[in-house]
Amino acid sequence: MSDRTLVQIAFYAALIAALGLLPPIAIPFLGGVPITAQSLGVMLAGVMLGPVRGALAVLLLLFLVALGAPLLSGGRGGLAVFAGPSVGFLIGWPVGAFVAGLIMQKTAKYNVLVSAAFAAAIGGIGVIYAFGIPGLAVMTDLTFAKAAMGSAVYLPGDFVKVAIAAIVAQTVARGLPHALMSRA
Repeated sequence: MSDRTLVQIAFYAALIAALGLLPPIAIPFLGGVPITAQSLGVMLAGVMLGPVRGALAVLLLLFLVALGAPLLSGGRGGLAVFAGPSVGFLIGWPVGAFVAGLIMQKTAKYNVLVSAAFAAAIGGIGVIYAFGIPGLAVMTDLTFAKAAMGSAVYLPGDFVKVAIAAIVAQTVARGLPHALMSRA
């Protein structure tokens, strides 16, 4: 792995951590799973870095969290977060980044804005929710249907994050096309 690749992975892990500095919005009826800006970082990692680098950036962040670094929104860190109601979402993060990056690679001949929006929506919402909702149901003793219905409160904010990720990717592609590693 090149030095440049390592720096990119570390940068996006740091970006996800920095987005955790924005205060979370608690949703008490969902076992305390907060609305955070960190999933935007997950989307950007996949869209910008591609599948492997994007997933590695997220895995680096989660490794640091597991070691106790308070890098999740609200200053959360340590192994306990992996035994809480948001564990499914956290497990879904690297997979979501991988899928978003893979979609960006497979749609390389299409407009960056459209590809990035599609990739961020599928990887950053669809995949993460596919892990998060079952995890939420198991950890909170909710039925799958109630966990899914409760998770719907996150969708408007997540679609805003999709739009931001797509605009960032389009802007970077225009100014620094080589920085869009998912298309390299």
